[in-house]
Amino acid sequence: MQRYLATRLLQSLLLLVGVLVIVFWLVRLTGDPASLMIARDFASTEQLEEMRQALGLNEPLPAQFMRYTGAVLSGDLGYSLRFRQPARDAILSALPITLALSTISMLIALLIAVPLGIVGGNSPGSWQDALARIVGLIGQVTPSFWLALILIWVFAVNLRWLPSFGMDGAHSLILPAFALSVGAVGQLVRLTRSAVLEIRSEDYIRTARSKGLSALTIGATHIARNASIALVSVVGVQFTYLLAGSVYIESVFAIPGIGWMLNESIRNRDFVMVQSLTLFIATFAILINLATDVAYGLLDPRIRIGG
Repeated sequence: MQRYLATRLLQSLLLLVGVLVIVFWLVRLTGDPASLMIARDFASTEQLEEMRQALGLNEPLPAQFMRYTGAVLSGDLGYSLRFRQPARDAILSALPITLALSTISMLIALLIAVPLGIVGGNSPGSWQDALARIVGLIGQVTPSFWLALILIWVFAVNLRWLPSFGMDGAHSLILPAFALSVGAVGQLVRLTRSAVLEIRSEDYIRTARSKGLSALTIGATHIARNASIALVSVVGVQFTYLLAGSVYIESVFAIPGIGWMLNESIRNRDFVMVQSLTLFIATFAILINLATDVAYGLLDPRIRIGG
C-alpha cells in the first residue's frame, strides 16, 4: 500500500509540473499577451510597450517561466484586470459556489444512478433493468446546456418556482445542479449496472444464496459493497467533468463561480486570470484524481497487500 501511495503521489507531482509548463507555453502561443489584454486598434505602441514591461514580457521566455514558477509557488497568481483584485482572491471567492454546485450535482447523480443501477443489474431482463438502460442512454445523449434551457423555460419562466439566473441563496443552485448532473447520471447508471451484472455471477454470491440469505441482504452486504470499488474511480473522474461542465452551466444561469469567471476572463481578454484559472482547475483535477486513487487503494484489498 505504501509503495502504491508513493507511486501515485510522484505521478501527481510530475503532472503538476507538466501542467505548469503547458499552461505557461500554451497561453503564450495564443499571441502577444499585451495585445490580447489591450485592443491593438485602440492602443498606441507606447501603451503596448508599457504593458509588456509591466507583465515582464520583455524578458526571455526561460526567465519569464522561472519568474512565473516562483510566483505560483509563493501563491502569487497575478492581478486580474477584469475583476480588479488579485487573481488568487478572485478564485477563492468564487470557488465555494462552484464546489457547492458540483457537489450537489454529484449527489443528485449518485442518488438516482446507484440505486437504479443496482436494481436493474440485479434483475436483468426486468422492467427495472429496462428503465436503468433507458435512463443511462438518455443521460449520456442529453446536452447539459440544452437541458438547462428547458429547465429555465419550465420551472423559471412558466411555473416561476425557481430563479432563472444569479445567486440568491441555495435554491438558485437547484436548476443548475440538475442540468449539470445529467451526464453523470447516464455514466454512473451504466457502470453500476455492468458492475452488478458481473458481481452477481461470482461464486461468493452463489454461496450467499445457498446459505439462505435474503436478496436485500445479499444486495446491501455483498453486491453494493463490491460494486462501490468500481464506482470510486469513476466518481472522481465524473467530479472533474462536473467542474469542467460548470463553465457553460454557470454561464447559462449567470452564477458567479469558477466557470462563469473563466468565461468572463476570456471575453474580456484577462490574460492573467485565464492563465490562473486554467492552472487552478487542472491542479484541482489532479488532486481529486489523487484522492480517488488513495480511496481505491483503501477499498481494494488486493492493492493493500501489493497484489
